[in-house]
Amino acid sequence: MKLKLTIDPDIVAMMQAEIAAGEKAVTTAMREAGAGLKSAWRGQITGAGLGTRLANSIRLATWPKGGESLNAAALVWSNAPVIVGAHDTGPLIRSRDGFWLAIPTAAAGKSTRGGRITPGEWERRTGLGLRFVYRRWGPSLLVAEGRLNSKGRAMASRAKTGRGLTTVPIFLLVPQVKLRKRLDLARDAERAIDGVPGRIVAGWVEGKFGDEPSTHQPNWHGLPLIRPEAAKANLKLPKDGR
Repeated sequence: MKLKLTIDPDIVAMMQAEIAAGEKAVTTAMREAGAGLKSAWRGQITGAGLGTRLANSIRLATWPKGGESLNAAALVWSNAPVIVGAHDTGPLIRSRDGFWLAIPTAAAGKSTRGGRITPGEWERRTGLGLRFVYRRWGPSLLVAEGRLNSKGRAMASRAKTGRGLTTVPIFLLVPQVKLRKRLDLARDAERAIDGVPGRIVAGWVEGKFGDEPSTHQPNWHGLPLIRPEAAKANLKLPKDGR
């Protein structure tokens, strides 16, 4: 007597299809979560009035670059971590040497290198000296004797008689500044991470059954166990923006 055992459907083919569906689901979920987080962070930055230039410093990288994997990952970061991190945490800023923070007024103008001008650069550019004025109440000042041009910038007076000469506040001096917290990046990051397991399961089921109507409940026992903590670990998000 000769016996022949045939298993239908093919278990090996079923497992291969299961793995392929899982790889597609995990990879798609990570890419969607990363793209959503990048968009959310950029939206926060522009919504806080920090400009599109800083918002565009938010970047996204996904792995694998091509193909699909059960170990797919997404990384969202900023190319300007110090600036973004400061607005995210609202730190207390002090002078490096322990003295004063010099905050330029409108009369100081901007640095030729972009950004805020320093007292030393202002003196070199204008040829005027700054004088310290202590105030008991309110910030102390660095002032200069000069005149204001049509743009409201302080400059040296050309009049020999001193006509139009005035004392112009150029810098405000404060011991420290508390930067207002404008961003909450952790909130969007947590939402993105918490949504990953649901994205994976939904994509996995869709990959198995497609858009065809099903007359039975999905065979959940046929899916590998997806632990939320394992899914969360795939979305790699730097806490300090670095």
